[in-house]
Amino acid sequence: MKGELAAMMARHARVGRLDWIGVRSDRRADVCAVDSAEVALGGLLDDHSRAGKRAVTLIQSEHLPVIEALAGRPVTFFDLRRNLVVSGLNLAALRKARVQIGQVVLEIEGPCPPCSRMEESNGIGGYNAVRGHGGWYASVVTPGLVAVGDAVTPDTRQTADHSS
Repeated sequence: MKGELAAMMARHARVGRLDWIGVRSDRRADVCAVDSAEVALGGLLDDHSRAGKRAVTLIQSEHLPVIEALAGRPVTFFDLRRNLVVSGLNLAALRKARVQIGQVVLEIEGPCPPCSRMEESNGIGGYNAVRGHGGWYASVVTPGLVAVGDAVTPDTRQTADHSS
């Protein structure tokens, strides 16, 4: 039974796609969209990144309509302040697993809670609209280049503990 569950958890319906890349020069600076970015061990170059487990932030594009519905207003990727927006692959299913995007391998570490800026950019209730839909933070295992349109695939070269 445990082997069947592990096999199901390792399967994904399809390959994902990198839809958008955002960087910001300072903690409170506006987010700028870029077509590609160099990812170092400390995060995206030209971004106000954190090193370690929170070097890169990701969010699923499929969550945007949910956040908009909960916020009661249009919300953009700029408003959400994450580095990478992906579609087609459930990031929650990849917690504590590795994912390859372009040349880069990231380890999905944990859920990325909303920051106080969500209330500023998304209006009253914006913070709560993002709760549970704020994306994931990741550490950088293999640095390299990512570009909009890159495939997002689970990295099967390692075994992750999905029991958390």
